[in-house]
Amino acid sequence: MSGGGSGLGSAVVEAVLEAGGTPFVLDRDVRSVSAAKAIEVDVADRAAVTAAVTQAAEALGGLDGVVTAAGIDRCGKLEDVPAEDWEQVIFVNLLGTVSVVRAALPYLKSSGGRVVTVASTLGKRALPEASAYCASKFGVIGFSQALAAETGAEIGVTTLIPGGMKTRFFDDRPEQYKPRDDSRLNDPARVAQAVIFALSQPPGCEVRELLICHAQEDSWP
Repeated sequence: MSGGGSGLGSAVVEAVLEAGGTPFVLDRDVRSVSAAKAIEVDVADRAAVTAAVTQAAEALGGLDGVVTAAGIDRCGKLEDVPAEDWEQVIFVNLLGTVSVVRAALPYLKSSGGRVVTVASTLGKRALPEASAYCASKFGVIGFSQALAAETGAEIGVTTLIPGGMKTRFFDDRPEQYKPRDDSRLNDPARVAQAVIFALSQPPGCEVRELLICHAQEDSWP
């Protein structure tokens, strides 16, 4: 589980524990992780991710499922967002997803396991002043679909497409980019149950894409 230290990732850790599983967290900040083993790692660092996934797999005796929930955002018009900040969104959200999956792939193939990649409704519908985030999440959806086609029956691949959630994701944004009505944000615990649903399908049955959002979500359709 990448990004398991907070937000949706933390909710998935709790859901996995409730389902009787053994979660292992990869995150830049693991200070809040107490219910699972964890490794501090920046998913934008491919070499570090490879080492961390290997360490997790060896500690667990293999991998049955992987969830890529690490994500960041940098809002603003393209000309106003520093290039380094814009590119970091791609490094974390898209390339970080790829790095985690790439490192986990041999273990997942061995176990016939599953990966759930976390995209966003903004991977389906673009909004202004969100070009980095939209590009990364459109990329996650494309990557996930191609991965599913490539791996066939070897592993399961589900693209999770959540709408806005009540997490700290919006905390460091300028006020104009924060949700004006958080009553339309979903509970991450509910989204985490969708992850468990995807991971617990019987052999030969795959949930390829799962969009889950608040009933009044305004970023979809």
